[in-house]
Amino acid sequence: MKEKRFDKTAYAEKTFAEADNSVAYWRTRPMWERLQAGYHLSLRAYGYDPSGPDPKLDTSVFEIRRSS
Repeated sequence: MKEKRFDKTAYAEKTFAEADNSVAYWRTRPMWERLQAGYHLSLRAYGYDPSGPDPKLDTSVFEIRRSS
């Protein structure tokens, strides 16, 4: 199996000051916008297309038990 290589062209190096500016920017954004951005990043990290349909949960893995 061929090992996947990290694509270094997709990212740019940042200084600590630039990273601090990014944190300050996101703290000024409303909570719904931060959650939306986090959801988008999570989809990208797991290989889903953010512009496509929402990913479906595999319900065959879970079972429902009723407590007695």
